[in-house]
Amino acid sequence: MSDELATDNDALEIVGTTIEGKYRIEKVVGEGGFAVVYRAMHLVWKRPVAIKAFRALAELDAAQREKLVEEFIREGALLAELSERSAAIVQARDVGTLVTKKGEHVPYMILEWLDGATLEAVLLDEAARSLPTRTPQEAIDLLNPIAEALALAHKRGIAHRDVKPANVFVLGDARGEHAMKLLDFGIAKVVQDAQKMSGSFQKTGGHITSFTPAYGAPEQFSRTHGATGPWTDVFSFALMLAEVLSGKPPLDGDSFVQLGFASADRSRRPTPRTHGATVSDAVEEVFTKALAVPCEDRYQTAGEFWNALRAALSMAPIRALGDLTTSNVNPVESAAFGATVPVSEMTPPMVPAIVAAPPKNERASWILVAGAAVAALVIGVIAYGKVRSPAPMPITSAPAMSASVAPPASSAPLSRCREGSVLVPGGEFYMGTDHPPEALANEMPAHPVMLSPYCMDRLEVTTAHYFACSDTGKCLRADSVNRIKPELDVNQKQAYDSLCNMNDNVGRGKHPINCVDFDQATKYCAVQAGRLPTEAEWEFAARGPDGRPYPWGDGAPNNDKANACGSECVAWAKEHKVEGDFPGSMYATNDGFATTAPVGSFPAGKSRYGIEDAVGNVWEWTSDFYTPYPKDTHTTLTDPKGPATGEARVIRGGAWNSTFPEWARPTFRFKAPPDQRTHGIGFRCVYPPK
Repeated sequence: MSDELATDNDALEIVGTTIEGKYRIEKVVGEGGFAVVYRAMHLVWKRPVAIKAFRALAELDAAQREKLVEEFIREGALLAELSERSAAIVQARDVGTLVTKKGEHVPYMILEWLDGATLEAVLLDEAARSLPTRTPQEAIDLLNPIAEALALAHKRGIAHRDVKPANVFVLGDARGEHAMKLLDFGIAKVVQDAQKMSGSFQKTGGHITSFTPAYGAPEQFSRTHGATGPWTDVFSFALMLAEVLSGKPPLDGDSFVQLGFASADRSRRPTPRTHGATVSDAVEEVFTKALAVPCEDRYQTAGEFWNALRAALSMAPIRALGDLTTSNVNPVESAAFGATVPVSEMTPPMVPAIVAAPPKNERASWILVAGAAVAALVIGVIAYGKVRSPAPMPITSAPAMSASVAPPASSAPLSRCREGSVLVPGGEFYMGTDHPPEALANEMPAHPVMLSPYCMDRLEVTTAHYFACSDTGKCLRADSVNRIKPELDVNQKQAYDSLCNMNDNVGRGKHPINCVDFDQATKYCAVQAGRLPTEAEWEFAARGPDGRPYPWGDGAPNNDKANACGSECVAWAKEHKVEGDFPGSMYATNDGFATTAPVGSFPAGKSRYGIEDAVGNVWEWTSDFYTPYPKDTHTTLTDPKGPATGEARVIRGGAWNSTFPEWARPTFRFKAPPDQRTHGIGFRCVYPPK
């Protein structure tokens, strides 16, 4: 170590100072747009450490700083936990906040010091020396530790979102004995959060590039391709491996737009053969799947991709990663983007769950608005600077990792669920919608929510299952008549009381239970060791993270996808002299069920996670008291549970008598008094993953 302190590029002016009384800062070793990396000496252990200090708090107020620091610490704990389980993930050893001479509040993380070079520097050096590119077996041997590290994170539902050679550190001889470290877990989310809180977000109009476009997946350039998650890492990792095999840049382009086009160009996938590498048909096929444009067509985790690749080369699968589940993952919050939209409360009449039609000026067809691609190219937003040579370099790990957006339904389960339920892996999404005129006021504004993993009943609770519970005395018996206010008139009572399915618990045993109030539904779920879903959990399970207008996707509701009001329910209403309760029909065709249908009768309408009858059949109780959505669209809510008190509970999903397409939207919400028992409301339960 030199006795001279290196102060070049010391934007924070902290070289020569001591942090926490034990970390003496020696010099700047790297700098990026939002962070500075220092080498420091641990004065007690007499060993070097790396300190990554973030400059992004300068423009934030006290409350915003506190929120970001809390997230910083929380993510650091997750990083520390992962690094304990994998030697290929850089170790986080401490976190804190310092105040500079200028009064700036700067969060920092203490990281292990590594001597070596980034894979980016290694590849550049090898190309300069005209060394031959690696064979597929050699490339796998090189990157196997990184694959295991990603597989470990993905098994926990955690995504990196910026996999690239510059974030892979090589210790030792890359062509001989060496070790590998994966850097900058979750850095994209930390940058994004800080930008969205600061004035820089407003100045850029919300356009943020927090990934490296040269290794970007299609969904990172435009949300029209879906949400990001572990499958995004699979794409970037495959690009990196293709570069190792071919010695050529994985995506063709010199600008953000060109790189985005190359990433999503279905006619030319950036596989090894595309770039001139010699690989077998089996290996090329694996890359083709890993680099598919649609998220759901890819391998959903790095473990799946890597084992498929090893199998194509007749190699044994990677070692077991331990008994990890996502049940104890605390997802990291992420900031929202989008403008704040005022909320005005809507209080529709609730006549036996026959929801009054929304005002005419609030009805319109759904317009799926794709997320706009960002307009500026910012590579290595929080980087350690360009590596001039494979000389010793410090690590530059991000302070943490981020929980992933939930994967498509085709992904391998992250943990087991009880029979009859399916895993909803949790993650981030925008709850509600921001697109008038088709949205009602109480569906707005769209706001960011982060959810932990949970299991949800695939089907609505049936009459037979509920009757079995009440028959043992563990549940309160469902009602045989509607109990609502205002009371029904003679025609309504005669028509709707007959629809309480407990009146025929054998003949309608497979139909959803109805005519149960909130407490009855809550008790049933508790007996099953579960609970009612929160409003956020219900919407996420029904909608997923990609903003789809309906559980099944973009297509309008029809008689094949949901048990709503078609020609059959209009005829039923006329026959029972309650046609005044039906202002129209959702579709003109007959769906085969005048009122409720056996659960699971409309599999074409299931959500991406396999949830069936999310819309139609019966409304479903959630655990939340009703309240308008928050006006703050920049603060992520983690596992929100609604207000502590209220007069009405939220119901979701529409029923067999829903007459407008808008009622089939997973964002569509109404409220009901908790003591209301009606033919139109049922429920399903959620459970913790095993």
